[in-house]
Amino acid sequence: MADTQVFFDHINDGYKTKGDAITLGAGMLDGEAVTNALVRIPLKTLNRHGLIAGATGTGKTKTLQVLAENLSEKGIPVLLMDMKGDLSGIAQPSPGHPKIDERHAKIGIPFEPKKFPVEILTLSKQNGVRLRATVSEFGPVLISRILGVSETQAGIISILFKYCDDNKLPLLDLKDFKKILQYATEEGKAEIAREYGRISPASSGAILRKIVELEQQGGDLFFGEKSFDTDDLLRVDENGMGYINIVRLTDIQDRPKLFSTFMLCLLAEVYSTFPEQGDSGRPELVIFIDEAHLIFKEASDALLDQIESIVKLIRSKGVGLYFVTQNPTDVPDAVLSQLGLKIQHALRAFTARDRKAIKLTAENYPISEYYKTDEVLTSLGIGEALVSALNEKGIPTPLAATLLRAPMSRMDVLEDDEIKDLLGESKLIKKYNEELDRESAYELLNKKIETANKEEAKEKALKEQKEAQRSSTGRSRTTTRRRGKSSLEKVLTSPTVIRSVLGILTKMLK
Repeated sequence: MADTQVFFDHINDGYKTKGDAITLGAGMLDGEAVTNALVRIPLKTLNRHGLIAGATGTGKTKTLQVLAENLSEKGIPVLLMDMKGDLSGIAQPSPGHPKIDERHAKIGIPFEPKKFPVEILTLSKQNGVRLRATVSEFGPVLISRILGVSETQAGIISILFKYCDDNKLPLLDLKDFKKILQYATEEGKAEIAREYGRISPASSGAILRKIVELEQQGGDLFFGEKSFDTDDLLRVDENGMGYINIVRLTDIQDRPKLFSTFMLCLLAEVYSTFPEQGDSGRPELVIFIDEAHLIFKEASDALLDQIESIVKLIRSKGVGLYFVTQNPTDVPDAVLSQLGLKIQHALRAFTARDRKAIKLTAENYPISEYYKTDEVLTSLGIGEALVSALNEKGIPTPLAATLLRAPMSRMDVLEDDEIKDLLGESKLIKKYNEELDRESAYELLNKKIETANKEEAKEKALKEQKEAQRSSTGRSRTTTRRRGKSSLEKVLTSPTVIRSVLGILTKMLK
């Protein structure tokens, strides 16, 4: 059995910080918490991304809640993806419980119930601030990667975006996108071929089918106006607490395409609009992605490359990404290698495959003289986790089996009337929940087609009129030629007159 004082010093030295930090809990030795052996995460390293993993029912969501609360308390805004609908309770203080008091006594920190400023957001028609983006904001490259099209088809999408830019045709929603695709191979075929090159109907048809697939997963709800301004994620309330923005996603768990589209759009928008921060003393925004495997599920290689690139680069914008999932293997290795904070709850070994996954997971953590990592992974209780982070110098901290603190807010959902009251206080509802359908590519192309059809009909009518006149003139001439002889013509050309004239001429010649 290891010496408790040595372990206490080991944890305190390993997690000592000069700047501000978040306390997760207390280190555990031989299954028991060592009071005041505090596991603290420096604010400075929270933009280095992280992972919260573990089997169902081990406390991942509560750990996410603890991190979000403490960030908010430090004035750092948070964005949460709420897949199960159980995070809205952050808006109300915890009712408390003797077991919570007992837990905190073991850790060595007081428990203080507290509520936090919350904004409810939604991708669908659920109650909340509507999140939308336009097709134009995505751009041809991102749209192509989301749709998973071929290089040839991606080139066609680029041509169509260029045509719309050149002709001032706004691409706002999927209706606009489908219209320009149809126009390019029908009414506008000649015009586009002359200026930009021929577009194959087979390729445009394949792109259209991809759009319909996205539309069926709810993409038509996400694409449109008014576009959400990412600066509204950075709000702080009058008490200096960062807003916790909760995106309700309970109705899109079976629509991974929509979820990955939203996340990729959000990350790309944040990266392109946020200023460079470098290694500042604290993050500007922290994003928690629950059920993270949905982002990577069925994602094309091009889409995965885009996600990996953003994860690598977005840190410089002062943004931290935290993936919450059941198993670390749900996250691609290229992304996993970028994560500085790892909080691993218990894993269950029911099959040989599970045992193999546990051994593989254990290898992702620093070697510790106090733990056999693969054994600890299967013996952790609810609200306990293995923690490995980065210190202020970017060096990995010692591995610590940790008794985690309890959330300060309610560990349950809000009632319907509480959600109604919360939405009633929102300053963003009025800004984003009005549906706009201004004149865009769909309407402008329809007008163009209608005008062209009218011109064509006018030219056709004029042509028919000229043909009719020409035909009428020809009939008139033919009728004149075929009209009967006059009385004088009949007399002069009669045989009797002709014989008389010939007789007279004959006599004269004699």
